[in-house]
Amino acid sequence: MGKRLMFVGDSLSLDQWQSLTCMLHVAVPEANYTLKRINNLSIFSFPTYNASFMFFRNAFLVDITNETSGRVLKLDSITTSKIWDGMDVVIFDSWHWWLHTGRKQPWDMIQYGNTTVKDMDRLSIYEIALNTWAKWVDSHVDPSKTKVFFQGVSPDHASTPYINATNCQNQTQPLKNPGDPHPAELVLEKVLRAMSKSVYLLNITTLSQLRIDGHPASDGRGVDCTHWCLAG
Repeated sequence: MGKRLMFVGDSLSLDQWQSLTCMLHVAVPEANYTLKRINNLSIFSFPTYNASFMFFRNAFLVDITNETSGRVLKLDSITTSKIWDGMDVVIFDSWHWWLHTGRKQPWDMIQYGNTTVKDMDRLSIYEIALNTWAKWVDSHVDPSKTKVFFQGVSPDHASTPYINATNCQNQTQPLKNPGDPHPAELVLEKVLRAMSKSVYLLNITTLSQLRIDGHPASDGRGVDCTHWCLAG
């Protein structure tokens, strides 16, 4: 086989990677495998098949650096690309962490070119970062060797105007109305349309908006209306 596949993104990518590796293990239960983690990189391999399935945690795709002035989100820097460069298949996702504020916000300042600010409109900086990623793909990826996918923006159901509930907990039926198009998905599609290299969009955003019953909290175990129940 001799293939290398990598998910790059946040915990939603982690869930997809875990789901895939579990299903692969069930498919070939007698095959030897290795599982190791090196900092933010997790690697699941079948030595017999010379196949590796990896997850690299980078919720923003672009860089965050520690400097004397604090943690800086650099919208036009993407040095971690060296980790996913040369994969046979690479699957990206990014959105949820762009909304975090307060203690969950992993940066103190935002830098773009010669401009440094404390904060900006989150959709705007998301688009700038995606364009940085898109420029890297257009200039570095050989489509004959690497297939690039981007997972469409994943909605959450912390609250919704369509039902009498504050979140997804104990919801057992899909919504009948997905609501307006997700604004971040529209930004992502705009960036992808402007690219010169082919990127496959895994666009199930509208379908996911309907599935308020598809989260771990739907069966009453805590309140997790962001992640999804997956195979494996």
